[in-house]
Amino acid sequence: MRFEKDPIGYAIHDYNLTGTAESIIVKSDLCEDDVMPIPYLFRTYEQMPDIEKFALAECQGEILDIGACAGCHSIYLKSQGFKVTAIDISKGACDYLKEAGITSLQIDFMQFQGQQFDTILLLMNGIGLAGSLTELPKTLRHLRSLLNPNGRILCDSTDIRYMYENRDGSVWMDLNANYYGEMNFNMVYKNVETDWFPWLYVDQQKLTACGMNEGFDVEILLEGEHNHYLAELKMI
Repeated sequence: MRFEKDPIGYAIHDYNLTGTAESIIVKSDLCEDDVMPIPYLFRTYEQMPDIEKFALAECQGEILDIGACAGCHSIYLKSQGFKVTAIDISKGACDYLKEAGITSLQIDFMQFQGQQFDTILLLMNGIGLAGSLTELPKTLRHLRSLLNPNGRILCDSTDIRYMYENRDGSVWMDLNANYYGEMNFNMVYKNVETDWFPWLYVDQQKLTACGMNEGFDVEILLEGEHNHYLAELKMI
């Protein structure tokens, strides 16, 4: 099958071809099923949330867009005159990006090497690609290897502690369980489904501490709704 285990690529293909596509069903091990409307992946700059607009305004030099999907950030940055490389594990997404004139590679970002950039962009909770809190240091070290001197990472995440809050404002957590921001997801589009994969939602304090331990200067640039935030990790 052309889009085996690539529901995002399949949906991007359909939307690009016909202007319409079913929503992707997003399943998780901690909450109810959600849906990802495909037109959102093709959003224009004007349709982006403030955190994304702020991040794009902070981009400098040569840019690596990790987890680019349908490339709304890469396409905007290219229109502003930046040199952008987009990577994604979805073949369908990368095929579309190439059609859109974006330099793109189908690769797991942890396997990507040999090039350095001034800005690395990880949006849509992109630092979640680390998968778990224990893998976050390794992820940051690899990202560091892809940066030029004085380069920076721009990433966003969400503190999902609110999912564990009781009505009285207290928080219930199993102290013997894994970090509360670690989740597992699965995506389905039509008859195409991914394997289950881990994702990390990391709170500001833990991202800051981990980034500093890996030799970054960490700054929270902007805070949004529902504990969503944008962070900059700059090479020291």
